[in-house]
Amino acid sequence: MVWGDALLLGLACLTSLPVLVLAVEVFAAILPRRRRPAAGARPRCTILVPAHNEAAGIVPTIELLKPQLQDGDRIIVIADNCADATAANARAAGAEAIERHDLDRRGKGFALDFGLKHLEADPPEIVVLIDADTRTAPEALDRLVRDAARRQTPVQGVFTDAPRLRDPRGQWSAFALKFKNEVRPLGLHQLGLSCLLYGSGMAFPYAVLKQAHLASGNIVEDMKLGIDLSLAGYTPRFCPDARFESDDAPTLEASATRRTRWEHGHVFTIFGQTPRLLWCGLKQCRPRLWALALELAVPPLSLLVIGQVMLLGICLIWWQLGGSFWPSAVIAGAGCLAAATILTAWARFGRQLLSLKILCMLPVYVLWKIPIYLKLVVRPERSWVRTERKPSS
Repeated sequence: MVWGDALLLGLACLTSLPVLVLAVEVFAAILPRRRRPAAGARPRCTILVPAHNEAAGIVPTIELLKPQLQDGDRIIVIADNCADATAANARAAGAEAIERHDLDRRGKGFALDFGLKHLEADPPEIVVLIDADTRTAPEALDRLVRDAARRQTPVQGVFTDAPRLRDPRGQWSAFALKFKNEVRPLGLHQLGLSCLLYGSGMAFPYAVLKQAHLASGNIVEDMKLGIDLSLAGYTPRFCPDARFESDDAPTLEASATRRTRWEHGHVFTIFGQTPRLLWCGLKQCRPRLWALALELAVPPLSLLVIGQVMLLGICLIWWQLGGSFWPSAVIAGAGCLAAATILTAWARFGRQLLSLKILCMLPVYVLWKIPIYLKLVVRPERSWVRTERKPSS
């Protein structure tokens, strides 16, 4: 019984650590923050927009960026393996367009590598990466570029979805993305720590981005890029004043496809990169890498809930069989802390996205995600899949 008690207590503490990380981030995010005023001239930037069959949506993306450009700035659309008018529409909207054709090497990473090589003849000081369906808020580009130039490190803006699926699952998905891409990195920003990269609305000093290996088919290439640059000494920072928004998936099936790719890739990255970050942080005496490892090690929220519920059930059975009650107590305490953390995040950041009634439907949302995690075991997603877009009118 002693060995069983120790094993379950160890597992209970291990699965409670991500909850503690979430709690620290959320409660730090609600603290008042000071805004740094812009100062000096903004450096020249180039915006790279990877696009695969985005003829219907590329023009609005460009039109929102154009008013924010200054002398010497460029918008370059990378029409990657396109079978539509993406390149022609981008040029008509006032952007540059370069075309890439390589069906054997597909994915955002290969497209960005192609675009970065195109810049070698006239490199800017700052490179901004924006997805083809991203809408840029006013002044967001200026704030993002200035922050990257000041810090000389990668900078991630606020990147969330514009929710269109108004059913409970769609609302919960929008809140979950806001929780992951805005609330948690804001807490890290308040604590002076680094964040991960989330796919769009990112700025890099050109000299830093040149050191990255972009040409890969990794299904969460942005997360991997942030980790690689962190290990090279350039840990990403969060810019809460630069906001970017993408179109939500138009159907529940498309949303499930996108979440499958994101969450499978996240889980693979946890196991592949967390030990690497911890070891390099120890070897190089860099506490920021330890903090980033803890941030990375937090699994998707639904998976965390499922894992804790299952472990609580095992611990309760063990207690009834004569084992220690402490593992059950630790898991139950972590569950209460998780509930308080989610409720706090909702009260401060999520009330416009979902009602309290929908918030209480978390168990239903978790059940909807179970097939995604079952697929992780039997048929994990390992290749890049383009998310379905809203049909053109």
